[in-house]
Amino acid sequence: MTASQPSEPQKTARRADAKRSVDAILAAALAVFSSSGVDAPVREIANRAGVGVGTLYRHFPQRSDLIVAVFRSQVDACAAAAPQLAAEYAPAEALAQWVQRYADFIVTKRGLAAALHSGDPAYSALPAYFDAHLRPALQSLLDTAIAAKEVRDDVDPDELLRAVGNLCLSARQDRLDTARRMVALLVDGMRYGV
Repeated sequence: MTASQPSEPQKTARRADAKRSVDAILAAALAVFSSSGVDAPVREIANRAGVGVGTLYRHFPQRSDLIVAVFRSQVDACAAAAPQLAAEYAPAEALAQWVQRYADFIVTKRGLAAALHSGDPAYSALPAYFDAHLRPALQSLLDTAIAAKEVRDDVDPDELLRAVGNLCLSARQDRLDTARRMVALLVDGMRYGV
């Protein structure tokens, strides 16, 4: 090892520090985007994350890089909730809990949605990412609930994702309770006729 090369423990410590910085930036960006929109000043995000603006730009050189990373992290968290809920609740209740989580995702990510539908090529891969991660999560919960005869067997996952999205379009973040009630009615309808 030369004097200019860091030792393995130093590299590991730097990677862990970088991961903490990225996690803090993503959490701060999500909060700022939710309250102020995706065009909020980068300095506001950096301050909230407790990092310098240079650190933010080192990890996310373009605003679109940050928006993509926030969106992906939120999709991943929503998808990861499916097996956790399946382990914790009866099939229909796990499905209902996940659908509510998805509704929260839709309502609180409205600023992200506007950016994603802007036509900017930086976001072109995100719809496929969304579909590849959220659809299987929903499908697994739906299949289990159908097999348990707790929900109707004619529920299509794509239609359900669109229906929840449409119910949440008119809800503002400060009216999340309204969206949640509408989604609960939709979920109750899936149990009808079982």
